Amino acid sequence: MQIDLTDQTKTLSLEQRDLIQELVIFAGKREQINFNVELSITIVHNEDIQVLNAQYRNKDEPTDVLSFQLDNPYRGTEETMGMPIMIGDIIISIDKAIDQAKRYNHSFDREIAFLTVHGFLHLLGYTHDNKEEEQVMFQKQESILEEFSLGR
Repeated sequence: MQIDLTDQTKTLSLEQRDLIQELVIFAGKREQINFNVELSITIVHNEDIQVLNAQYRNKDEPTDVLSFQLDNPYRGTEETMGMPIMIGDIIISIDKAIDQAKRYNHSFDREIAFLTVHGFLHLLGYTHDNKEEEQVMFQKQESILEEFSLGR
């Protein structure tokens, strides 16, 4: 698995960057995806994510995480002829992560991990468009975080 992590805010510590990457690898193994995949995670400020949210979701406000799915992470390697499958991009607002960690009374690491898993599950095709899908996705999020020792 190739993870391109870019912190445009220059806020994350080396340990937090490692946490994000290890968590995505852990979640990928748990979800049994093809490990010949590539994805990007970009950490930005509210202003930057607001532009993307307006452009792609017609919501002119900052959000905490955006995911842009590109390809199916469950495809077999014979279909890709050895080339990595680019499954998509995750964009996380550092400002929202800081605010939400305070609001929910947990650590910043727990919040950034939550947003990472949430975004990653979207890349795997999970949604929360209705109650049933939301329940499945949110249970997976909490289960992954719990197994990774970042539960509530």
